[in-house]
Amino acid sequence: MLISPACRDALEGWLIHRKSLDGVAANTIEAYRGDVLGFLNFITAHFGDSTGLKPLQRVKPTDMRAWMAHERKRGVAARSLARELSSVKSFYRWLAEREGFEPTAVLATRSPKFQKKLPRPLAVDAARAMIDTVEIQASKDWIATRDAAVLTLLYGCGLRISEALGLTFADAPLPEVLRIVGKGGKERIVPVIAPARVAVDRYLQAQPHPMQPGDPLFRGARGGALSPRLIAKAMESARMQLGLPATATPHAMRHSFATHLLEAGGDLRAIQELLGHASLSTTQAYTAVDTARLMEVYDNAHPKGLKHG
Repeated sequence: MLISPACRDALEGWLIHRKSLDGVAANTIEAYRGDVLGFLNFITAHFGDSTGLKPLQRVKPTDMRAWMAHERKRGVAARSLARELSSVKSFYRWLAEREGFEPTAVLATRSPKFQKKLPRPLAVDAARAMIDTVEIQASKDWIATRDAAVLTLLYGCGLRISEALGLTFADAPLPEVLRIVGKGGKERIVPVIAPARVAVDRYLQAQPHPMQPGDPLFRGARGGALSPRLIAKAMESARMQLGLPATATPHAMRHSFATHLLEAGGDLRAIQELLGHASLSTTQAYTAVDTARLMEVYDNAHPKGLKHG
């Protein structure tokens, strides 16, 4: 049974609200759309009613349990179901305020428990070895310098792979600071360490393709934009040579940047800014440092008269 036009309009209205007012990234918007659309399809079939918004307003806790049971039966993992429920709750908060009904049955639904996976950074020597190994295993010299330059930006500047591959020739030669537009259109200023600038210069001198200011800085073998999958494959091959775990991915280089900065005495708030995190708790999880180190940072930053016991 298809959802009603009113439900579809409500979904689109909520997505426009999230995108325009909250600055949510396009990929996240599509994830929200899929999550809530799946819920709306279930509720429509569950009640056998595809007229207007009335079915959404009479959802009870038993209906929410039925939906969650349906999702688990489909093979949706607890982590993914928790994300779906979060999307549905956000949609309901907006809809209830607009339509004037009580959304408690939905908002009070408990999220399924799951083990949160902390990101696993590489050790300092492993991060360096990864860059060196990726460089020597490439089939062509210019591709070797390209792969090394990308990983140096991830590890040396804490960029996301999408941010590194989003750079254009207009950004070259890399300045001492870059203005990066990250998730949700949030801008941040990132210092570019000398090794990263040198690595990118070496790549630019070696790469064979003509460059215009708007062209991608990092190019594939045939001259098109470099796919993140190629960097992931290069790291996959290198980690097998080095005996590193499957968690040694492009994103792990960014984790390593944050962790090694904090271990070297960096300020958690400053690292939050460098990573472009909206929440400090996200940065704490990212850095994967132990509690003792976090308490040390806390002690150094907190007024001396209020230390923990």
